[in-house]
Amino acid sequence: MIEGIFGGTFNPLHRGHLDVIAHVKETFSLTRVHLIPSAIPPHKSFTDLAPARDRFEMVKRSIAGIQGLIASDVELNRKGPSFTVDTIDHFRKNLPPGTDLRLIVGSDAFLEMDTWKQGREIFQLISIIVMIRPDQKKRSKSIASFLKDVISEDYRPGNGQERFTHPVLKPVYACKVPEIDISSTLIRQYVKKHLPLERLVPDPVEEIIKIKGLYL
Repeated sequence: MIEGIFGGTFNPLHRGHLDVIAHVKETFSLTRVHLIPSAIPPHKSFTDLAPARDRFEMVKRSIAGIQGLIASDVELNRKGPSFTVDTIDHFRKNLPPGTDLRLIVGSDAFLEMDTWKQGREIFQLISIIVMIRPDQKKRSKSIASFLKDVISEDYRPGNGQERFTHPVLKPVYACKVPEIDISSTLIRQYVKKHLPLERLVPDPVEEIIKIKGLYL
């Protein structure tokens, strides 16, 4: 069984999130992907961050009925900043023994992992899938440099630099994902300008934004 964990603020969740996760899930034959809204993002500051429970409800309701996608409130139930290493520890302890667990991250976030809490230790704990957008053609080379120069010089590329292996640490995979022209920032701007959100977000997200009066 191969399972993925994908965290983020989801402020708000949009169709681009679902499209790239569907692509990663299919590419790596993941049995399930856990979508994990952060309660208190440790690396970002927001002036318009929606309440964590509202963001969780957006995710939960949007993926209801989609096979293999699960909304997790693990970070909402934990006090303090939402550190990825703590979330990894939770899933490693609570998933069935032998589960191949993989952390799914965007390339920008990946290249900052050395600044995360116990960031280098994460490479001992879990395989990592790095999502690369079409406009980031040079990212595979950046990933290789980051692994070699920052994490360990013993990482070696293979399969056209789509997989990086290490004699001790967990493998890292580069995954090219579809081009997405949607962002949470754009959606928040649309809400402020009272522009329609159709085709940008799942229906439950638009409904919650309107009912709760978010992002105005």
